[in-house]
Amino acid sequence: MMDFKNLHQQNTPLLICNVWDVTSAKIAEKLNFKAVGTSSAAIAAMLGYRDGEEMSFSELEYIVKRITENTHIPLSVDLESGYSKEPSEIVEHIKRLVDLGVVGINLEDSFVNTERILLPTGKSSKIISEIKNQLTKENIHVFLNIRTDTFLLNHANALSETKKRIKHYENAGADGIFIPCIVLQEDIDYVVKSTSLPINVMYMPDLPDFDTLNTLGVKRISMGNFLFDTMYKNLETTINAILKGQSFTPIF
Repeated sequence: MMDFKNLHQQNTPLLICNVWDVTSAKIAEKLNFKAVGTSSAAIAAMLGYRDGEEMSFSELEYIVKRITENTHIPLSVDLESGYSKEPSEIVEHIKRLVDLGVVGINLEDSFVNTERILLPTGKSSKIISEIKNQLTKENIHVFLNIRTDTFLLNHANALSETKKRIKHYENAGADGIFIPCIVLQEDIDYVVKSTSLPINVMYMPDLPDFDTLNTLGVKRISMGNFLFDTMYKNLETTINAILKGQSFTPIF
């Protein structure tokens, strides 16, 4: 199995299938995806929570355990902002996930407190640095994909703020940078050229196709919770058709 870090240095972007349970992970494995990543929003919705760490870390840990015990595909976990404000506690969460076989972690530079708020760059960088130093000290190898929510939160100067944060996070020890909601080719080109770290983008309706993203130098593409949402929209459509037709024909 190719090392997870090396999967971010291929000639074509690493396409991550975002999963939320054993069945979705098994389907991705069957379809020969090279890696999967959990979607925090999908798992939260499945358990009846809103996204933003409303579920407990132990609930996330249980889902991850079931996935790793039933599949052999590299798994990255969306840890949101770490399920703690203390770097030492975030490290403990990461260690517990690594013990389950997890090879990558997503950490974001925003948190939800009634609404999502972007952390100051310096504070985010300090947290990342402390986490990375502790993991290195304990010889724990895991890919830290740092998500910056500048575009997701419509920051007034999203592009320049993103470049600034990327540099700080690179110096703090990030292995990759995830920028959800960036879609313009010129913006993607700009951030890719601003760093040596692999850039991860997420599906959005206006996101360029895979070939264009490859040309731009993107190294990782995620699906977010859109796959999960589409599946349940299709489920609702099917059930509605059964009710209207008074027949199970729509299933077959």
